[in-house]
Amino acid sequence: MRASRPAPHPPFSSTPPAPAAPASGGMLLGLTGVAIFSQTLPFTRMAVAELDPIFVALARAVLAALLALGLLAWRGALHASRRPRGGQWPRLAVTALGVVAGFPLFSSLAMREVPASHGAIVIGLLPLATAVFAAWFGRERPSAAFWLSALAGSALVVGFAVWQGAGGLQHADWYLFGAVLLGALGYAEGGKLSRELGGLETISWALVVSLPLLVPVVAWLTLRDLPAIAAASPRAWGGMAYVSVFSMFVGFLFWYAGLAKGGVARVGQIQLLQPFLTLAGGALILSEPLDAPTLAFAVAVIAVVALGRRAAVQQAAPAPAPEPPPILPGRIH
Repeated sequence: MRASRPAPHPPFSSTPPAPAAPASGGMLLGLTGVAIFSQTLPFTRMAVAELDPIFVALARAVLAALLALGLLAWRGALHASRRPRGGQWPRLAVTALGVVAGFPLFSSLAMREVPASHGAIVIGLLPLATAVFAAWFGRERPSAAFWLSALAGSALVVGFAVWQGAGGLQHADWYLFGAVLLGALGYAEGGKLSRELGGLETISWALVVSLPLLVPVVAWLTLRDLPAIAAASPRAWGGMAYVSVFSMFVGFLFWYAGLAKGGVARVGQIQLLQPFLTLAGGALILSEPLDAPTLAFAVAVIAVVALGRRAAVQQAAPAPAPEPPPILPGRIH
């Protein structure tokens, strides 16, 4: 009797494969996702040069939410049996506060005042900040090496910001720090929730639940700024289209597929390349100058982040090890 062939694995599944599944291809998918995410700041800077940064941040979330709604329908996740339940809804709201509204809003405000290269260094601390929130929420006990890495990374980022600000922090630096804190909060909560809902479902539902609040605000902003919106150049709209479609939607498809195929631990290390790709994008897309001190700070920050993510974190109480989440805490979008 002829053996039946196994069903093919969905190309963008958020379910981790069996341990024996080959990792080939996962690194390429993950790198594609990181490359997409890394250009968020340069394209945001393009958009906010002519469009209101609040409009850019919130309208991009509305557009991405419509795409996410279609994805949920296609995956059958809108069925009553697969919708979030009970306490998952407020946790989705926290995730949305961080990654749907908070990070895009503060990073958009910052990109009106500082180059994308400056933002890349500060935002490079996001993975470590996410680990701090994850340890706090999970009641874990990070080692001394972890806290030393966190303090060293923070000192490097503040030192870079002060150096670029000629001895003081710029107004935009506070926006970037706000983006890091809210983004870390959203990623930490979303990372926990994705163990229950799945990675793609978590970010998709976080986008969708924000629609009732965002649509009226975006409609009001559109009416208020209609002349400026109508006069915006194709370059500004190109930036808006990129951050709406790619940064907040398409990038997730490649990222989660890479994590599922190649493993969180292995593929997740690719994100350490993201600040360097952002620096390259700022230079190529926006003609921002690259100097040796900026590159040196980038190398130092990423080295500290890499050490911090590998430092020991002990559980506060014995518990069964959870399945690796398909969303990687600290993914910068």
